[in-house]
Amino acid sequence: MAKTMFDKLWDRHVIFGKEGEPQLLYIDLHLVHEVTSPQAFEGLRMEGRQVRRTDRTFATMDHNVPTEDIFNIHDVVAKKTNRCASQKL
Repeated sequence: MAKTMFDKLWDRHVIFGKEGEPQLLYIDLHLVHEVTSPQAFEGLRMEGRQVRRTDRTFATMDHNVPTEDIFNIHDVVAKKTNRCASQKL
């Protein structure tokens, strides 16, 4: 039976595990954003771990950026989040 594109991509990234069982996948590209990614990075920091392939991690700030007047953000939390993400990501 022919495989779907999803199946082909999945199969190329399986590191461990049999078909029909839970499998460990190699994620070769990380797309992160400013809302939940800081918590993930903090979790890694608390465990003494680092992002393995920083060269394959791409960050975008798209949830807390207003559509108009991006230099005068009035939401204090959004402003702080954007500033912190700009410095660290």
